[in-house]
Amino acid sequence: MFRFSTLIALSSFTLLSTHPLRAIGQEPKKEPLEKTIKIRWYGQSFFQLETSLGFKIVFDPHAIPFFERPSVKADYVLISHLHNDHNQIEVLDPQPKESDVYRGLVEPKPGKQEWKLINEKRGQISFRNIGTFHDALNGMQRGKNSIWILEADGLVFCHLGDLGHELTPEQVRAIGKVDVLMVPIGGIYTLNGEQAKKVVEQIKPRLFILPMHYGVPGYDDLVGPDEFLEGQKNVKKITNTNELIFPVDLKADSPTIVLLGWKKEPPKK
Repeated sequence: MFRFSTLIALSSFTLLSTHPLRAIGQEPKKEPLEKTIKIRWYGQSFFQLETSLGFKIVFDPHAIPFFERPSVKADYVLISHLHNDHNQIEVLDPQPKESDVYRGLVEPKPGKQEWKLINEKRGQISFRNIGTFHDALNGMQRGKNSIWILEADGLVFCHLGDLGHELTPEQVRAIGKVDVLMVPIGGIYTLNGEQAKKVVEQIKPRLFILPMHYGVPGYDDLVGPDEFLEGQKNVKKITNTNELIFPVDLKADSPTIVLLGWKKEPPKK
């Protein structure tokens, strides 16, 4: 299941972080001959990002039965908020150490959630979060949310979690330059398609826009991607894989919207 890959080749980019980061030990890995990034989608907002050295970072793991998945490994886990379709670390195999799980929200007492702002460096990988809301009413409906910004291989990846509003100018500046953006588009609980377009325009990702948290055939709890895709250019729909692979030195004149595939393994004959 999910063994095909999409390879998109172009040229080079380097981004140096301006944020102070605290170093933590990380096992060194061998430099590969060809440096590539692999991003895999497991439905909803669940992604696994694999760096050129093979380190795996997981965002928002869930246990929704419809989205059958193979074994998913994680060196580090980044959780945007505490809703149960975003924080199910027990689905990961092997189970990550608690010290490798980073939650953008904490619950000091039942019913009270607070942002936990994190700014870490693990070897050559760094990540930080920004406090936002799950709705357009300052969290009064659905609570708080964290945006994750991760830097690896000279690239910047941004996962918006369950963002429910357009960004303020201060939040846009705090996010900074982005190469790959993972954005919710399915409405109901998060940004809808039109709102997501506005947030994409605010962030202006350089390489890829990866829609997430939307309805797919057989799972219609959320709205499908049509509203977000209407009028868009440079759209690539990948139906035979949940994986995007591209070189770390990729160049692009404009970003590509990539809908990663999701299909169940066909029954064996």
